[in-house]
Amino acid sequence: MISYTETPIQNIHSPLLDKAGLRLYIKREDMNHPSVSGNKWWKLKYNLSRALECGAKKLLTFGGAYSNLIYATAAAAKECGLESVGIIRGEEHLPLNPILSFAKSQGMQLRYVSREEYARKSEPKFLENLATEFGEFYLIPEGGTNQQAIKGCAEWGAILARQEFDYLCLPVGTGGTIAGIVIGLAGKRKIVGYSVLKGGEFLTEEVKKLVFDFGSAQFFNWEIETGYHFGGYAKLDKPLYDFIATINRDNNLPLDPVYTAKMVFGIFDGVRNNKFENGSTLLAIHTGGIH
Repeated sequence: MISYTETPIQNIHSPLLDKAGLRLYIKREDMNHPSVSGNKWWKLKYNLSRALECGAKKLLTFGGAYSNLIYATAAAAKECGLESVGIIRGEEHLPLNPILSFAKSQGMQLRYVSREEYARKSEPKFLENLATEFGEFYLIPEGGTNQQAIKGCAEWGAILARQEFDYLCLPVGTGGTIAGIVIGLAGKRKIVGYSVLKGGEFLTEEVKKLVFDFGSAQFFNWEIETGYHFGGYAKLDKPLYDFIATINRDNNLPLDPVYTAKMVFGIFDGVRNNKFENGSTLLAIHTGGIH
């Protein structure tokens, strides 16, 4: 199995927080593993166990050119002695960006497909063709969200529940992490997710379904903010870039622009707009993505 390092909780200082009477802490889960960091560690934990139990020799997953899952899966596969294949959306561009360059250095085979082909990634025929090309593999879906991933994130949520906080905040991509966290907290505290996708309104129903399918339960202590995507997945503008620099300067806290920066920006904007009850303690999760 992949190694794990216990991670610290960092106090964030800001006059804005002081004025609002709020305390903000960041769970530095980006520090849990050098390459399989943040929520990807928890999403892959039980997927790797299942793959090894099944006798799989190879992992296959999907992602864009800047996918954290591609990066993490390549590293996890190498650490577990498995081969790996990454099906990459779009054309190859040389030189490879740091994500794909790292994945290749870990032994991952990169297979580029058109956006039209990529849209068929869940179809049986497409998967059959991949099996013909690469041989048998253990499939990890795009974003890593499946029952094994939610199991890992639910375990993580139960561990986080031991901390003292009123609100738990986290970024949301495919919805698997927040679904697991909702399950793990079992209706306790308040959970606020921040969608990094443009048009992320669909995520509320998606997460409800993921939670119900996992354990036939419903919880009502969570919500997903959809106004902090900054133009869409992996999109970055100057205000967000400047915000990242300010947070790093004032608190020595590196934020990745795809996920955690958008969440922390949303938290600060929520503080300005009285989203959080005075005197509350907020715990935000740094889900990794710093490479």
